[in-house]
Amino acid sequence: MLLRARGHQVRFPRRPLVMGIVNINDDSFSGDGSLDAGVALAQARQFLESGADIIDIGAESARTNRAAITEEEEVARLVPFLAAWPALLAEYAGPPWDADQLWPPLLSINTWRSGVIERVLPLGGDLINDISGLPDARNAELCAKHDAALLIMHSVGEPKVPHTHVSYPDVMATLDRFFEDKLALATSSGLSEEYVMLDPGIDFAKQRDDNLAIYRELERLHRFGRPLLLPVSRKTVIGQILDLPNPQDRDAGTVACIAAGMRRGAHIFRVHHVEAAAQVVKVLWQATHLKPAATSAG
Repeated sequence: MLLRARGHQVRFPRRPLVMGIVNINDDSFSGDGSLDAGVALAQARQFLESGADIIDIGAESARTNRAAITEEEEVARLVPFLAAWPALLAEYAGPPWDADQLWPPLLSINTWRSGVIERVLPLGGDLINDISGLPDARNAELCAKHDAALLIMHSVGEPKVPHTHVSYPDVMATLDRFFEDKLALATSSGLSEEYVMLDPGIDFAKQRDDNLAIYRELERLHRFGRPLLLPVSRKTVIGQILDLPNPQDRDAGTVACIAAGMRRGAHIFRVHHVEAAAQVVKVLWQATHLKPAATSAG
């Protein structure tokens, strides 16, 4: 399986990729964001040195209890980071963590507004992380125009609107139909499937049992032949299981979700605590996929 993104080619099977979350906002649910581009760049640098393969920058919190920001404000928050990104990468002669780290790393822009995408993709970024569920063709068309990859996340309705009432008789059947429709929409818009990744949308318009079913049955989505991203980090479902209302207390539960995702063949994990995620992915990959070197009998 091949993933393309602005000149990058990532071939699977390989060790799963770790996507580090960099919030260029001050209202992230995890409490780790900053409006200062310098702080965001320093966090990205730390993530790269801790093993991140992808940096995901977002200027607007997905929290539904926070007001939406304007397109102008979202663009203004993203532009300084995008302008400084090439200089940050130039600091390194090669991957700073280990030889299997994706290098150069991918830069993901977490936005769903077409007007923002149209303005920022010419400035940089390798993929668009679209939490809107691709309601129309526009974001796929923009990615095709700029040779960028597109991450399609399952959700219901418009972002920034609560959908806590939604439930499904069979969430995996719903995901199956959803991704079949969205892949058809993306390809009909001129974006090759090799540029598409899929995200089942843990916690987005889903109840606890829906989220757990995704972990148990993720393999059902392999039929699409596209990389599967699991946004496992500090999720509400972890807090529900462990009775941990503070998202920052959920990193151990996040590691458990990574292990569950690797067992079912997830290809990418989106996380806040990159160091822990990269280490668990590396250990589990070597423990389950690498065969010991042959030894000669004496």
